[in-house]
Amino acid sequence: MEKKKIELLAKWIGESERIVFFGGAGISTESGIPDFRSAAGIYQMETASPYAPEEILSRPFFDRHPEVFYDFYKTKMIHTEARPNPAHVSLAKLEQEGKLTHIITQNIDGLHQLAGSKKVLELHGSIHRNYCMSCRLFHSLDEVMQSRSVVPTCHACGGIVKPDVVLYGENLDNQVLSESIQAIAAADLLLIGGTSLTVQPAAHLVTYFNGGRTVLLNASPTAYDHRADLLITDPIGAVMAEVSQFL
Repeated sequence: MEKKKIELLAKWIGESERIVFFGGAGISTESGIPDFRSAAGIYQMETASPYAPEEILSRPFFDRHPEVFYDFYKTKMIHTEARPNPAHVSLAKLEQEGKLTHIITQNIDGLHQLAGSKKVLELHGSIHRNYCMSCRLFHSLDEVMQSRSVVPTCHACGGIVKPDVVLYGENLDNQVLSESIQAIAAADLLLIGGTSLTVQPAAHLVTYFNGGRTVLLNASPTAYDHRADLLITDPIGAVMAEVSQFL
């Protein structure tokens, strides 16, 4: 880990007043949650069905085969034992200090909130919110996981319960998108971490940043690398733990 880069990032954070963090699955890998596209990612995992993970995680597939979806979802995407790592904790601290205005995340795991962050914009929803497709009654993650059947059903009306996560073929929430754009446009330091910046339309949001500095913390190259003022490829949790020592 390059000490000069760590010190420079700490300096920029100290000089900033409106930090926004835009993150993806890579921030949670240090908490034991696999990402999607790496060699050890979800898309490379073997499944009990003949379907590819990208197909299983689509809305048309959910509607046709909810039992296959839920078998994959519960076994591959839910990690109830996962806890925030130093990256989540450091970002929560920056918010508490009034320096970080928003976290914009593609993750659905809720670890930012578990670390204490309040201003979290979840582009792809959350595993912790689940609703009956018939009557819209809320169901907790515990209810989904403890359901007697593979496909959880509503105890009020018997309808199928769907996680409030954005599947392929579904649109992102317009209000969340609007708030994300406003937050990025108003930022004076944009931290981008743990994301390949390939999933659209989420990845396009970083283009609304038009002032200040951009720091990219990602293990693998992205199409945005050339636009970053500072590029760090070390694990983001370890980086933020080091940075915290200089703040």
